Amino acid sequence: MADLTLDLRGLQCPLPILRARKALRALAPGAALEVFATDPLSPVDFAAYCEASGDRLVESVESEGVFRFLIRRGDRLPPPPR
Repeated sequence: MADLTLDLRGLQCPLPILRARKALRALAPGAALEVFATDPLSPVDFAAYCEASGDRLVESVESEGVFRFLIRRGDRLPPPPR
């Protein structure tokens, strides 16, 4: 079960990742974000983002051109702004 759902269908890279990152930062550690996207590169992008951010990609599935990602927010703090 997701704590928040984002419908990012129709957006192209890098917008799905940027909007998901902003939403994840607003969630408490351990909370889940569900994302729907249609960008064909989004599975690669979300996997790479989660590996780098410390968040966990729980699920990544595709159905009829729509990708659904379930991301659990990690407890690592984001780096400070430069």
